[in-house]
Amino acid sequence: MPVSMIKQTITALGIAILGSCRDLAPIVVVIAVFQVIILRQPFPAFFSIAMGLGLVVVGLALFVVGLDIGLFPLGEALAEEFARKGSLTWLLVFSFMLGSGTTVAEPALIAITREGALAVSDAGLIPRTQASITGYALGVRLTVAVSVGAAIVIGVLRILRGWPLPYFILGGYGMVMLMTLFAPKEIIGLAYDLGGVTTSTVTVPLVTALGVGLARTIRGRDPLTDGFGLIALASLTPMIFVMVYGLVMH
Repeated sequence: MPVSMIKQTITALGIAILGSCRDLAPIVVVIAVFQVIILRQPFPAFFSIAMGLGLVVVGLALFVVGLDIGLFPLGEALAEEFARKGSLTWLLVFSFMLGSGTTVAEPALIAITREGALAVSDAGLIPRTQASITGYALGVRLTVAVSVGAAIVIGVLRILRGWPLPYFILGGYGMVMLMTLFAPKEIIGLAYDLGGVTTSTVTVPLVTALGVGLARTIRGRDPLTDGFGLIALASLTPMIFVMVYGLVMH
């Protein structure tokens, strides 16, 4: 690695650490005010908490720098190469695999599907065995992954064709409301929450870079008006797909 690149990375990391401290400061102040002034209690395990906050600051900084120097350029470069090759089929296949693959790896999705499977088991909808709980959680994860992959494909087609985003958002939420009327009540809350946690630390950087890279490469497209919106679609489709999954399973 060139020395100049190392210096740039260290500088970017220092700036990111300062930014992380600034971003976390309001949270720390709120907690400190309520703990000391309202509750009038000392901080339990103060040094452990301080060390944890320090690790959070460093982790956030590393994450931001990693996005800037790695994931964002990679996603934009891939999108631009696919656009230049002019192969719609492979672009759509790549979009689906990118959306599905990144979603399966989302830590928040893994956590909430596991808790959802436990809740469904407690409600008596599936047997209270480890195999049933694991299988149900995996089924929900795969359903969400497929739904995000489908959403990214639709979003890429929207960018290529220049279709208005509001039509997809309004139509999609109309389908969500319709599915809410028919889906089992036990699955509705889980479906709505999954729509929120699906797009997180792994999915957002690459999907955003894909949309912006495509819009920047294709003539007549504006990265600001056409390049964004993929994340909104990726948050919308899991609610529909999970409620369909609930209808099939329950």
